[in-house]
This record gives sequence, C-alpha cells and structure tokens, in this order.
Amino acid sequence: MFGDHSSFGLQFQVVATENVNPLALEADIDCALATEKLDGTCCYVTVYKGQPHLWARLDRKPNKQAEKRFKKYQHSHRSCKGFTWNVEEDFKTVPETWIPAHRVKHHGGHPVPDEHGHIPGWVPVEKDNKQYCWHSSVVDHQAGAALVLRPNAEDEDLLEIAVVPLADLMEQTLELIGTNINGNPYGLGSKKQPVHFLVSHGSIRVRNPPPVALHQLRSWFRESSEGRVEGIVWHCNDGTLIKVHRHHLGLTWPERETYFGERTVVVHVDGTAEEYVGQKDLFTSFSALNGRCFSRVQDVQLDL
Repeated sequence: MFGDHSSFGLQFQVVATENVNPLALEADIDCALATEKLDGTCCYVTVYKGQPHLWARLDRKPNKQAEKRFKKYQHSHRSCKGFTWNVEEDFKTVPETWIPAHRVKHHGGHPVPDEHGHIPGWVPVEKDNKQYCWHSSVVDHQAGAALVLRPNAEDEDLLEIAVVPLADLMEQTLELIGTNINGNPYGLGSKKQPVHFLVSHGSIRVRNPPPVALHQLRSWFRESSEGRVEGIVWHCNDGTLIKVHRHHLGLTWPERETYFGERTVVVHVDGTAEEYVGQKDLFTSFSALNGRCFSRVQDVQLDL
C-alpha cells in the first residue's frame, strides 16, 4: 500500500514504508471508505448457463519450466519488469469454463500475467466438485440463493446471517470464510459441524479508521480492539482499492481473538424451512435457528 519490495533470495516481500503510494493520494484515500480485509478465499457472482452463479477464484499459474525461467530472471534483475511470457505455452491448463478476472490486461487476445506471474480468474462452482465443497455449502443454485453474513440494516454494530438471492449479488466479489478456509482465524463452527459464510467485499466497515500514516496504522493494529483484523481495504470514490495487511507492517496474523469473531450476530433465515426441508445443509440448520442471537460470531452453533 505504501509500496516497497524487499527481496530475500527468490522471495519478494511487500513492506510498508513511510511514503504513501502516489496512486493512493491521487485516489483521495483520506476520503475513502475503510473496510475490514477478511481472511478467507475470494469468490465472484456472475452468470453461468443463463443464471446467477457462484464462481471460485482460480489463478492460471506458470508450468515448472516457465516458473524456473521467471524466478531466474527475477533473481538476476531484482525485478520482474521486462520479463516476457509466452501465454500459450508457459501456463498450466485450466478448465474450459475458466474466465479471467475483470482487471486482467490482454495483449494480442490473450490475458497477461500480473507481477507474480499469475493470471487471476474464476471457475463456476459445481456441486459435484469436491475441491469446492465448502463453496457449495453456502449456495443453493437451484433456489438461486446464498448464505451471507452481513451488517444488520438497522444496527451496523450487529451482524446477521441471512439468505440472499444470488441475483442481488450479481457482479460482486465476496469472501468465503469459515471452518475449513485458511485455518479458520475467526473460530467458526467445528470439524463435526462446519460453518461457512459469504461476506460481500466492502460490507464490513471500519468504524474509526486510523489516519493513513505508517506509525499511526501500526499503533492502531497493535493497540485498538478494532485493529485485531487482517488488514484494511480503502474503497476510494473513483473505484480504486488500496489495501494494507498486518504483515506489511511487520505484525503477525492471526490474532488469538479477532475483532470480527467477537461481534454479536443474529440469525435472520426465515421463510426457508419448508424450502430446504429434508436437506441436511447449512440453509436448513440456520432456518431452524431463525431469530436466535449469539453474543459472538464464534459462538454460532448448529442444532443438527
């Protein structure tokens, strides 16, 4: 976010410096909406086979030979600028349904890799694909619905678990969080009763964000209860996204107690009990808990 790369052998680590990235200043970061960066896996809702559908993140990555060539170049030049890819030959195959992400640049009709040598993209979540079983658990494509964790419309301090039409999430990116994602930093569910949710990017606002200055940011992450988060993403008025991660500031993650995991949550999954009857899934379980309030997100337990 403040922008610097330090090299350690073949590994490059992003480190925050005291100089704010000119792009952030140009986008007027001081007037931007500060939101919590959640620790999960990225998803996207767009059309598949004529219907709104959940897609999972899948980056096209270089094959072994190309990766070796890329790292050798990166090591000798201390940079990846100027490296030339052969997009047709250098990359592993992806499913035919794969699509590149919106911000991916194209050259000669082919998507161009980013500075890490990856081409970000998406694949549709299919129910029979075990690789995406936790994605499948938060969506019912037949009913066109998704299980979402979001701030309550009347009380932003309160989170709510709700079933939302996929059509309402069209062209949004969301974070899938839960028991079996990224080591479960928010303490959701259990091995016996896994719990997963989708959270729309930019929906969890940081109420009292620190000034965009290195030392004040570091103090906020270290000392504020609201700072027990993985990072901040600023949504600027011109659409620019700027982020800072605790690791950029030399701080560890995850925290033993996260701010998100400690928030109060209410279940608002009404009118779906009959819809999902006979299906032992998250939708059924939460419809049976409709109206229940839990003092912390990590206390949410399913009555199966």
